Amino acid sequence: MEGIRLVIVDDNLEVCGMLKEFFSKQDSVSLVGEAHDGIQALALIESEQPDVVLLDMVMPKMDGFSVLECLARKNAPNPPAIIALTALNRDDFIIRTIALGVYYYMLKPFDLSVLLQRVREAVTRRAMPRLEASAPALLVTATPQRSLDERITNVFLTIGIPAHIKGYQFLREAVKMVLDSPDMINRITKELYPGIARKFNTSSSKVERAIRHAIEVAWGRGRIDVLNQVFGHNVCSLDAKPTNGEFIALVSDKLALERSA
Repeated sequence: MEGIRLVIVDDNLEVCGMLKEFFSKQDSVSLVGEAHDGIQALALIESEQPDVVLLDMVMPKMDGFSVLECLARKNAPNPPAIIALTALNRDDFIIRTIALGVYYYMLKPFDLSVLLQRVREAVTRRAMPRLEASAPALLVTATPQRSLDERITNVFLTIGIPAHIKGYQFLREAVKMVLDSPDMINRITKELYPGIARKFNTSSSKVERAIRHAIEVAWGRGRIDVLNQVFGHNVCSLDAKPTNGEFIALVSDKLALERSA
């Protein structure tokens, strides 16, 4: 197969460099561009009309799920074949991406030779009649052990906290601090906020406001059923947003239970 037009979308520059180096050696593939966030990705796909897009799911400004939703709304007559490359290993994420038209779902780390094979197969599937081409995507590579950062990311993405806002990073640090020292939740203003502020070279008040904004973003999306599903019981309502401390405690307790299971 020759002339596969490929776009890489990933905010990790090391991953982009590795993929560019690999595909530059493949005569059958032509790399026509790379993007490092979802907004860049949509513009690049629109301008280059690639055959295949390698799409990371966790990115700043607009995540991979939002990119897929935008592409689905465009309903282009000949959309690119999307291969998701991600560390997110949850059945609900996989099902969601498949429903949005992903051809293959590959977990990081992945084998480059297998990826090349999937790129070629995706082009073949793309040329099939629509019903045949929409067969279920494949989950490739063994399940890696998820790090704490990945598990926190899974929670935040599920409930609708976007990765590009400051509160996202502050919340992630807060959860990690409380997991390391559970009693920290009782010293949120005296120790937790100041500790985060020192790490990010900002003030405690800005940390508090940014975390509050991130929580309000999640509640503003109105996905209370998702929130309650994530936390395992009916703790959330649109009219009663949790305090910063309550929310940090909810996420920390959930992850602590998963770790001990």
